[in-house]
Amino acid sequence: MIDFKQMKTALTIAGSDSSGGAGIQADIKTITMNGVYAMSAITALTAQNTLGVRAIQETTPGFLRQQLDAVFEDIFPDSVKIGMVASGELIDVIADRLKFYNAKKIVVDPVMVATSGSALIKKDAIKTLVSKLLPLATLVTPNIPEAEILSGIKISDKEDMIKAAKCISQRYGCSVLLKGGHSINDANDLLYENGNYVWFEGRKIDNPNTHGTGCTLSSAIASNLAKDLSLAESVKRAKEYISNALLEGLDLGKGAGPVKHNYLINEMI
Repeated sequence: MIDFKQMKTALTIAGSDSSGGAGIQADIKTITMNGVYAMSAITALTAQNTLGVRAIQETTPGFLRQQLDAVFEDIFPDSVKIGMVASGELIDVIADRLKFYNAKKIVVDPVMVATSGSALIKKDAIKTLVSKLLPLATLVTPNIPEAEILSGIKISDKEDMIKAAKCISQRYGCSVLLKGGHSINDANDLLYENGNYVWFEGRKIDNPNTHGTGCTLSSAIASNLAKDLSLAESVKRAKEYISNALLEGLDLGKGAGPVKHNYLINEMI
């Protein structure tokens, strides 16, 4: 049972998804379902659905700072998850506030491309991301294309994954969860931590509806870190959560639909 008087807290800093499958909406659902109190700071509004992103309206740097200050000054988060941040100016604000408040247990999901293929970050913002944000991270969770950008290594097999994860970890001083995906293996992910690595085998799930899986996984990890679990245990439990959410086979929308974040709740008839 959850002791609500001693409830842990997590802050998600990300963009809003109007269709509810990814971004802030997916993060809040995930954090809540993992027994942690969810808070948010919105970096952008997006007009999107399962077919793609139609428009993006960024939050101003000043307003993002106000959101972050409002959270940290009142309900200090036990962990922080950072998702979609489209511009260098917004990344600067986030890095500045995290350092100012000495935030801990920071999970960075370097969101660069949506599941639909739409670009979600400006090219010049990637430099700011790697120079300002990754050095503050406890964990960074890139997929294969993102890891290739961050490491400069072309990834074709499991050995390349190890090389890339090691490169990112040593370059930025953070742990790395490199998500394999079906392009390399059956969703086996590699955790590189303190010079050591461990594989987390994923279930082969036949489900085309994967919208928001990256957001969901990183938020689940942040939730578990907030509960003072080890990084390896946090990843293990997060993998179990996302696998079960996929296994439910939720089918919404005309494109790549969302997973069932609330699978633990019995449906009310």
